[in-house]
Amino acid sequence: MASTLSRDLIFLILQFLDEEKFKDTAHKLEQESGLFFNLKYFEELVLSGNWDEVENYLSGFTSPDDNRYSMKIFFEIRKQKYLEALDKLDRSKAVEILVKDLKVFASFNEDLFKEITMLLTLDNFRENDQLSNYRDTKTARAIMFIELKKLLEANPLFREKLQLPNIRGSRLRMLINQSLNWQHSLCSNPRQNPDIRTLFLDHSCKNSTDSFAQLAANNQMISSTPKFEGFLPMATNGPFQPPSTSFQTPLTSWISNPSTTTHQAVSGIGIGFGAVTNPAIAAVSKGLGDIDDMSKTRYPGGSDRAMFPVTNPGQSHSMLFNLTDELPKTVARTLNQGSIPTSMDFHPVQQTLLLVGTILGDISLWEVSSREKMASRNFQVWNIGASSLILKTTLIKDPCVSVKRIAWSPDGSLFGVAYSKHMMQLYTYHSGNDIRQHLEIDAHVGSVNDLAFCHPTKQLSVITCGDDKTIKVWDAATGSKLYTFEGHDAPVHSVCPHCKENVHFVFSTSVDGKIKAWLYDMMGSRVDYDAPGRSCTTMAYSADGRRLFSCGTSKDGESHIVEWNENEGHVKRTYQGLNKRSLGIVQFDSTKNRFLAVGDEYTIKVWDMDNPNLLTSIDAEGGLPASPRIRFNKEGTLLAVSANDNRIKILATVDGMRLMRTYENHSLVAARSASETVTRNGDTRNLENVKPKLAEEVNLTKIWKLTEISEPAQFRSLKLPARVKSDKISRLIYTNSGTGILALAANAIHLLWKWQRCDPNLSGKATTKASPQLVQQPSGITMTNDLTDAKPEDALSCFALSKNDSYVMSASGGKISLFNMMTFKVMTTFMPPPPAATYLAFHPQDNNIIAVGMDDSTILIYNVRVDEVKSKLKGHSKRITGLAFSHVLNVLVSSGVDAQIIVWNSDKWERQNNSFLQIPAGRTSMAMSDTQVQFHQDQIHFLAVHGTQLAIYETKKLECVKQWVVEESSPPISHAIFSCDSQLIYAGFLDGTVRVFGASNLQLRCQINPTAYLHVSSSVYPLVIAANPQDPNQFAIGLTDGGVNVFEPLESEGKWGVPPPVENGSPNRIPTMPPLVASGLDQAQC
Repeated sequence: MASTLSRDLIFLILQFLDEEKFKDTAHKLEQESGLFFNLKYFEELVLSGNWDEVENYLSGFTSPDDNRYSMKIFFEIRKQKYLEALDKLDRSKAVEILVKDLKVFASFNEDLFKEITMLLTLDNFRENDQLSNYRDTKTARAIMFIELKKLLEANPLFREKLQLPNIRGSRLRMLINQSLNWQHSLCSNPRQNPDIRTLFLDHSCKNSTDSFAQLAANNQMISSTPKFEGFLPMATNGPFQPPSTSFQTPLTSWISNPSTTTHQAVSGIGIGFGAVTNPAIAAVSKGLGDIDDMSKTRYPGGSDRAMFPVTNPGQSHSMLFNLTDELPKTVARTLNQGSIPTSMDFHPVQQTLLLVGTILGDISLWEVSSREKMASRNFQVWNIGASSLILKTTLIKDPCVSVKRIAWSPDGSLFGVAYSKHMMQLYTYHSGNDIRQHLEIDAHVGSVNDLAFCHPTKQLSVITCGDDKTIKVWDAATGSKLYTFEGHDAPVHSVCPHCKENVHFVFSTSVDGKIKAWLYDMMGSRVDYDAPGRSCTTMAYSADGRRLFSCGTSKDGESHIVEWNENEGHVKRTYQGLNKRSLGIVQFDSTKNRFLAVGDEYTIKVWDMDNPNLLTSIDAEGGLPASPRIRFNKEGTLLAVSANDNRIKILATVDGMRLMRTYENHSLVAARSASETVTRNGDTRNLENVKPKLAEEVNLTKIWKLTEISEPAQFRSLKLPARVKSDKISRLIYTNSGTGILALAANAIHLLWKWQRCDPNLSGKATTKASPQLVQQPSGITMTNDLTDAKPEDALSCFALSKNDSYVMSASGGKISLFNMMTFKVMTTFMPPPPAATYLAFHPQDNNIIAVGMDDSTILIYNVRVDEVKSKLKGHSKRITGLAFSHVLNVLVSSGVDAQIIVWNSDKWERQNNSFLQIPAGRTSMAMSDTQVQFHQDQIHFLAVHGTQLAIYETKKLECVKQWVVEESSPPISHAIFSCDSQLIYAGFLDGTVRVFGASNLQLRCQINPTAYLHVSSSVYPLVIAANPQDPNQFAIGLTDGGVNVFEPLESEGKWGVPPPVENGSPNRIPTMPPLVASGLDQAQC
């Protein structure tokens, strides 16, 4: 017990040193105690090249000979130091490092040491193939640190040392105050205002004649304006509350008056959300319960999730009318955004203007009344030269960026965009489509998860939070940083700034379910609470500032929406009706100071704020995702809802319809100002009597026709260049960055194409506008799989690409090979046949764990790092042909030639469920063909592909919710795959046809005939299909003749056909779609 308490004391001292900014002392204690390895400090040392201090700090935790992880860490550091000396042409220094630092590793790998030594003979070490991609020192250090971090996390000596324990702020101070309280309670004649001058001796009150009594009134430690450098009294344990008083002063809120009694108020962190350490703030005359005064309170900055003002303030909730009549329920408009919306916000003044941010980093400004996209911008860094090295490195490794939050300023003259990588951008809005770049801020390391506007001073500010566990406040005019709040132990998910009685503060929530509150004084958080269910939570006030709500979803998928009692710091009301297993983190909004709305279970659920029971659900005519994004306009007359197929539905009340007609008429009048009349079929009438015919009102059912492409001019196609003789393409995948395509041919050779930045392709992304280069090494080396002991006639090729595109694991009937994608060199081989590997899949949370499907019907769970099979899964009767992980459900789904699908728990590797594909009657000859599986973007449903059918399954119950069956007379399916947004399915057939289906209902949208891309009649067909990871309308096919083609729709079209309309509403979502007959040859059923 003593050693444990000593360990805890060291952590408390480390916390105290950090709070007091004694950084060097803290790092010395970290090193000497060996209890906490400060990764942030270590990163600073590495990036600055302070190699002596890097090794000195490391030496407190490990040495090179402790284990192979430690050896690798020291080797990488010393190798980098050696390369930097060579780069500076300081050969004497390089020789010194080689002899003193690197020679110790020669006994472990003599060949490697010889190769390193040979670098001295080169004029430029980049002439070495393995170092040809070495760029500059800063980039090399940044890349090396990423590898060092992985090694540290894997090293058992650093287990539980990379994170501090979860300790409440100023814990050591609180313990000392508790001790002083206890000492004071033992005084025989306790004073009301005792004088504490030292901690070296136990406290004891002197008698009333002592001279110290005269100093009590001036005590600086517990006076009404305490000096913060002293130990702050904490909560109800604040020191020296007089025992003679008959009651203790309750601490009720941040800003309430703590007491009207004559004894000195004790400041503290308190038990409520609002308890403030600074008594000056607690001296405000009215508390949260004083509703008369609160009716005057307005939040001047306006939270970006503020509730909206009531339309009729005098209206009573008890009036006899249907409350739901006030809700926007009618689908009035549908907007085609083009990619999945991730954040939306209506303009605070022009209430039909809608800002939208998407999963691809695009932003758009819509006038919803006319369905006009007023302006749009793709993500780009405005000034890459001013960006941090970490951002540049991140974008090079993975340029995919999405919008995490988009929000208007309170007056609508600005809007801010938070991105998933480091950046926050501010635009000014003038009118119409006039949006201009204003400020670009490299705000956080990692994702910027939220932003909001606030007014802590006279100047407008913007507040952000991010994956680096901080909250930052920026001047919205200049971009200068005003405050940084640190204290969360996990990435910060959201912020909610607010103001009461001229006191400005902000709530923040983190992904580990913690809620903290801050004043703009840099004194640390004032509140530390757990969200209901430790959920990842968003908080928002009502627009009148009277009520505080939060809504979120826990790791287990259980969602909560609650109202808080600010005075007491506990949940006042819990609203019932949310799904116990929500699909993703639910989002909420509110309107008219009366209604709360949450996107959940493919609908919008609504509550009366004063009633915990669900008021109603709005399905928006179907077609919604599992957890749709929602956003009301200011008056609550319009509601924007994200829908499937990259659409946004605009729901409206009667007043909302009138509002849109008003704006629509204004735009019509402006567009036709030259003419006041319109002629229809010879009948001339006044414009005001003409009601525009909406697109939705046209009966498209009779005129819809399948989009069929038979000529090259009807779409965009690019055949990738090949200088290497290759056999049929067995496997095909885009790189995760979207800049390349990797193919594996049946002859075991890999082909890698990469697009370069050029005039027609400035982004460097995969496109049909520019031809990529086939990557070839100067040495002529190719990535060729090991074929030792392989049986080519029975071999089934397979590969899996790491998330960062650095490595590919591959097999073609022989051993599994691990290739370095930069050098093409084999890093290792393992698992020689028999049995041979037939399918590979990386674990989504750990790239060191792979699932390996085998041709003997087993599945091996293999840890590459320790070269160990963790588990062997048995259940199939034929070879494995498909594996897919769900990181949401923590399961592995497997499929095989036996047409069986099995769901395995990926924690304990136990079978949860199994089912067989529904093979159509009379098709037994096709029953034993390969079956592939792929998860939908929601990670709840998956696609099963078989020669006879496409099928969508719900994973937990393993139920087929949708099935499309190939007619017996039609050619079988060769391969199929989801688009990157899971809204489309691309399928290839043995006759060379490629078909595009809507994923929500398996309805055929477009058909590409082989005459469009094959110039001669032949038996060539697509054996495999790959979907672009960022562009949902681009895909590639690998052909049986060894060719690879990339397909895109015409720019004028922008998409692959249109789905056939459904009478009486839009197509239903996957889980409830009834059987229906598809157009053309085939049938969709369940």
